[in-house]
Amino acid sequence: MYMHPNPAVFAPLLLASLAFFAWSLYRKLSLVTLGRPGYTFRGVGEGLREMLLYAFVQKRVLHKFFGLNHLVIFWACMVLAFVNVEFVVSGVFPAARLSALPDALYVPIRFLSDVMSALTLVAIAIALVRRTFFPPYPEARSFESYLILVLIAVHMIAFFGVSAAEIARGEERAAAFMPIASFFGEFLADLTPKHIEATFNFYWWLHAAALLSFITVLIPFTKHLHVFTAIANCFLHPEARPNTQLPEVFEAGRAFGVGQVDRFTVKDLFDPFACTKCGRCQQVCPANITGKPLNPRQVVNDIKVNLLANGPLLKRGGVPTLPLIGDGGPGSVSEESIWACTSCGACMEACPVFIEHLPKIVGMRRHLVEMEARFPEELLNLFENMEQRSNPWGIAPGERTKWASLLDVKPFAKGETEYLLYVGCAGSFDSRSKQVTVNLATILDAAGISWGILGKDEKCCGDSLRRLGNEYVFDRMARENVALFRGRGVTKVIAQCPHCFTTLKNDYRQYGIELEVIHHAELIRQLLAEGRLKLDRRVSDLGKIILHDSCYLGRHNDVYEAPREVVATVTGTAPTEFDRARDESFCCGAGGGRMWMEEQTGTRINLNRVSEALSKNPDTICVACPYCMTMFEDGLKDKQAGQTRVRDIAEVVAEGMRPVS
Repeated sequence: MYMHPNPAVFAPLLLASLAFFAWSLYRKLSLVTLGRPGYTFRGVGEGLREMLLYAFVQKRVLHKFFGLNHLVIFWACMVLAFVNVEFVVSGVFPAARLSALPDALYVPIRFLSDVMSALTLVAIAIALVRRTFFPPYPEARSFESYLILVLIAVHMIAFFGVSAAEIARGEERAAAFMPIASFFGEFLADLTPKHIEATFNFYWWLHAAALLSFITVLIPFTKHLHVFTAIANCFLHPEARPNTQLPEVFEAGRAFGVGQVDRFTVKDLFDPFACTKCGRCQQVCPANITGKPLNPRQVVNDIKVNLLANGPLLKRGGVPTLPLIGDGGPGSVSEESIWACTSCGACMEACPVFIEHLPKIVGMRRHLVEMEARFPEELLNLFENMEQRSNPWGIAPGERTKWASLLDVKPFAKGETEYLLYVGCAGSFDSRSKQVTVNLATILDAAGISWGILGKDEKCCGDSLRRLGNEYVFDRMARENVALFRGRGVTKVIAQCPHCFTTLKNDYRQYGIELEVIHHAELIRQLLAEGRLKLDRRVSDLGKIILHDSCYLGRHNDVYEAPREVVATVTGTAPTEFDRARDESFCCGAGGGRMWMEEQTGTRINLNRVSEALSKNPDTICVACPYCMTMFEDGLKDKQAGQTRVRDIAEVVAEGMRPVS
């Protein structure tokens, strides 16, 4: 005879818990509908693939060694969910038990339940030790986190208590396949039936209390909500990489940017509910690491706090009481945090559940710039120079071709020239980057590439403007560039700056033009592989070369192999790698418009990266971005490491084209 508590007691508790659970979830998640449109779903098939790969296989979670522990807990919960369904159903209808199944199904289920419960207890113990002594960040030692872990452990202990009591009564036919529960059952075997029944009832209700606590408290009111929302976020994350921004519609009377929480998109508002507070984003954020107030995890949490505080008011047509952009208190993001972002994308690359931090920060920048004209003072000159002369330095457009004074450079001719060399502002005006442009031009000529330039008609692509939130000027500049490209018949573009590369390739699609944009590292690799570019010698005089991955070439566009293959081909040796390389590369500090701003707080980001480079004792640091070039050369001067050189990929190749003397 099976021992079960009275269903008349459990059933009302369960129904009340489920009703409260549904009401709590609706009350929270319905606030997401306050968000604006701006989400493109990849489709059910692709969504399921992404969900299986990232939510169930936990591909990104496993990037870190401790992710294996989380995987054990996750899959234990998945397996035991089936058993919990039986627990709930049999608590209401005692005859509805898994034991009604044939042995071929029942025994494996009980075996898995036993083993997975034991593994979960081990994983929980490891997690408690880690959170106490080696937390991912200090605030991770929270009551909420400990409560979740302890309740999971109680759940498992209660399962063993119930199973052990059933085994002690001889009522578990799969006992031989439940080694852990059978071990505990031996301690109960000598008890009287009454004591065994009392033990069963105690653990049954302990199990019920733990389960009902999850339903009524843990899932609706803690980060454990991510058990559902993180899976949904993996299923729903947009098809396109978050390497561009949503455009604004500039009409009179409209609000621009994100000044209050309902100006975010639906995806932006769902993201905070999927956040697991794992801290991976802040662990890789260059601003956070170097002592700036920006913490990507906290920004996402503040958006959730603000939504929960203001959402009900906004749904009723009221006015929000908690400012979204404020002093940095709970629910408000400080302006200093907003301006500290380098838009490197490391936070989004590290996030296991595809939370998109960068679009949220840019949205708030847009509000500050376009609605309140509140931005760091040093950006005033930048904005004025962009508006008046279409380059950050405010240099006359006629100066754009001075780099080519000693070369036979032809203008791009419609229907005749294959590639437009989009020189970019740095390549045209910055004295150091102009050397790179000359070397690239030499390479293109040597390979017989049909190319030309726009000369004084070339305008800035507007990357810094868009990332800094000056969408109005970017929009105007992008439209002018698109009209120019169409008028000149430009379809193929070579870019030596990753910021130009990603803007022309990704952002300009929003303006109806599909350009075939190739970064010079990719093109050079192709030319070398095809034999169209011949080298006169193997480069050895640059010594030990270490390669830096540009954020906008790598993380934002997945170009990692091209520069490595070029260096290996030219030197005969693969470049040395940074400790933080490829998708884990550390930002130089110049992206997101930070190139034009001073770092007033903490240590300089470029010094952090330069120190990492110098730890490898390189003779040459190889880059593929003019911003990275500037930041490394400045950092080497500050570190008084003049013996180390900085070279662009094109300059390394040009060395190999020089005849042997």
